[in-house]
Amino acid sequence: MSANTRKQIRLNAFDMNCIIHQSPGLWTHPRDRADSYNTLDYWVDLARILERGKFDALFLADVLGIYDVYRGGPQTALEHAVQVPVNDPLMVIPAMAYVTRHLGFGVTCALSYEHPYPFARRMSTLDHLTRGRIGWNIVTGYLNSAALGMGMAAQEEHDTRYEIAEDYMQAVYKLWEGSWEDGAVLRDRTNRRFADPAKIHRITHEGKYFRTDAIHLSEPSPQRTPLLYQAGASTRGRQFAAEHAECVFINGPSQRVVAGIVTDIRRRTKEMGRDPTEIKIFTMLTVITGRTTQEAKDKLAEYQSHVSEEAALALMSGWTGVDFSKLDPDKPVPAADKGAMTSALEAFTTNADPGQVWTPRKIARHAAIGGRGPVIVGSHTEVADALQNWVANTDLDGFNLAYAVTPESFSDMADFVVPVLQERGAYKCDYAPGTLREKLYGPGRARLGDNHPASRYRHR
Repeated sequence: MSANTRKQIRLNAFDMNCIIHQSPGLWTHPRDRADSYNTLDYWVDLARILERGKFDALFLADVLGIYDVYRGGPQTALEHAVQVPVNDPLMVIPAMAYVTRHLGFGVTCALSYEHPYPFARRMSTLDHLTRGRIGWNIVTGYLNSAALGMGMAAQEEHDTRYEIAEDYMQAVYKLWEGSWEDGAVLRDRTNRRFADPAKIHRITHEGKYFRTDAIHLSEPSPQRTPLLYQAGASTRGRQFAAEHAECVFINGPSQRVVAGIVTDIRRRTKEMGRDPTEIKIFTMLTVITGRTTQEAKDKLAEYQSHVSEEAALALMSGWTGVDFSKLDPDKPVPAADKGAMTSALEAFTTNADPGQVWTPRKIARHAAIGGRGPVIVGSHTEVADALQNWVANTDLDGFNLAYAVTPESFSDMADFVVPVLQERGAYKCDYAPGTLREKLYGPGRARLGDNHPASRYRHR
């Protein structure tokens, strides 16, 4: 058995504070609870299921703006609830943290539309309230409708958005790591001194896109800088991940596509002077499982009777910037860079598997359950086999598991597939102590390592 097959698999649940996330139409399934997304009961119940299954984290997606590329407007997205309405993902985290003790929370926040100064406080607050279980998925945004909503004429070009991101990261690193020294907080009741002002510093940042001259408003949280996720798989996104990310979320329709991305990210990470084995890489999958193969196939057929391929194309059009309604449904999709999520289109064009031709019709059927990621269908043991096979063949660390029907997809994993992996030694039987970063990297690793660019702003 190779080293990769012995690697313990990491699992995140992939959800979004909306009705439809990755499986358009399935909110109509009688067992689906996605339309109760705007209640605390939904999120609290989900958190308990995930902690029961020893999931590492709940990875919360988010998007600003509406999918209005398809048919030149938002009508399809609005009618079919394609990631709209969508609520703020940060607001539900404290309630879930209160009913769990170990589950981590990776939250997507676009840095393009909020100044680093208030954002740094918001993340520090969540890290305090979760006792160090918060992660930030760094995204730059990809919908032009979001830029218009924020008063801009249009969103910046793809690579320019990463230039903005680089500037943003320097500002928040200074706030989180450099403003309050270790030992600045005294909590000395006898001498009536809460903090030592000599160990608290005003930081200045004069970047091309952001400026700040301030003391960070929050005292140091357990992790200071939240665990850093990054979800851009374009060439520029991979370079950004190699420099900044601790966990990378990628996507692809096959092992070949995913393996190539993993290899490239680890190579780039090594070139940045970081340990490439320490960066945790996750790809998105959707699992449909049953006690037998036939039961799983029957469940898939049941799910497929509720999908909406029209809504799936609205989702894909927003991701790629290509209006699929204008293409011949049975001709190959052309490669193009529309300035949206470029890796979404590349997976079906320039980076597609040899001999695989993706047409709009095929993409709609593929994306109707699980979005851009593959769908694994089988018995509990077959699913466990498939997950281990993916790790062995791609050098992945784990998976962001999207749902077909919620919370059924997650409870099936927690109650039936996870025990199989545990019996094989491929999945943890209990959580490690400490913060989210310590659960991934070991005790004493609550903060970013000294080889991370954020460390240069610390007071030695």
